[in-house]
Amino acid sequence: MSTPKVALVTGGAGFIGSHAVDSLLDHGLEVRVIDNLTGGREQNLSHHAGNPRLKAEFRDIRDYQPGDPLFSGVDIVLHFAGIGDIVPSIEKPMEYMSVNAQGTVHMLECARQAGAGKFVYAASSSCYGLAETPTSEDHPINPQYPYALSKYQGEQAVFHWHKVYGLPVNSIRIFNAYGTRSRTSGAYGAVFGVFLKQKLAGKPFTVVGDGTQTRDFLYVTDVANAFRLAAFTDLVGRVWNLGAGDPQSVNRLVELLQGEVVHIPKRPGEPDCTWADISRIKADLGFEQQVSFEQGVREILANIEYWREAPLWDPDSISQATQAWFDAFDATDKG
Repeated sequence: MSTPKVALVTGGAGFIGSHAVDSLLDHGLEVRVIDNLTGGREQNLSHHAGNPRLKAEFRDIRDYQPGDPLFSGVDIVLHFAGIGDIVPSIEKPMEYMSVNAQGTVHMLECARQAGAGKFVYAASSSCYGLAETPTSEDHPINPQYPYALSKYQGEQAVFHWHKVYGLPVNSIRIFNAYGTRSRTSGAYGAVFGVFLKQKLAGKPFTVVGDGTQTRDFLYVTDVANAFRLAAFTDLVGRVWNLGAGDPQSVNRLVELLQGEVVHIPKRPGEPDCTWADISRIKADLGFEQQVSFEQGVREILANIEYWREAPLWDPDSISQATQAWFDAFDATDKG
């Protein structure tokens, strides 16, 4: 494909999306952002204030229809917008299907009608369920909860639009992204946000199980760069796993963050290890990790004030917040 000049980033005021905006602007593109600010923050784009190459609209992706002027002349679409977290998806499955699956269809149709040259979807490694590791792109799909299912259905829609309409698409299944600007509000979720607020409050880290479980953490700027590579490549119709390919334990994270620990029960349907086989994305796109785990944690600690207003979780509030999770899997076992 020719060098893209105009990019549209959905969820562009959010965690990964705002870093993708940074990367695209740094590479000289005009960037348009869609974000309803449910999880994103205008603050994440404030350092670009006054940049004539950036335009943002704070609307829901489901409000857009084909022919919307924001999509006019767009060369590439990076689609990050959606809702995350496991427990709320168990409690509100229809909303997750509406936003993550049907919302993706809205973006696909807008991109198709605008003649976009590439649509890159932010998929989730949760589609694999309790996977064998290291996990390749050919691993069987087995979503364990509605969030995982909704993200996978969004990905299926992406490839259906490629098959039926010829829209050039790629999909990246993100494993465990972490870094600055991650979400600070809402439901009990990712370990970094929970731990950072606990550190600010001088409270112990709530470690699930014995802390030996590992996650394939990849720093957010590396994630954003991978999406730019997937947008600029001539390859289409591809799925790539994205992680560091080097899982780190929760205990190692606690060691780097430094603090006391309290242990809470393990949760059903959660893998002991996530580990992306990244050989395909390295071969196809030349992707290489640039930020080590230790460097990334240092960068987060240097910006820890960002999480000052985040909710503070303790064992009791976590137990209450995750009860639907345990109940759902208990019902499955009884069935």
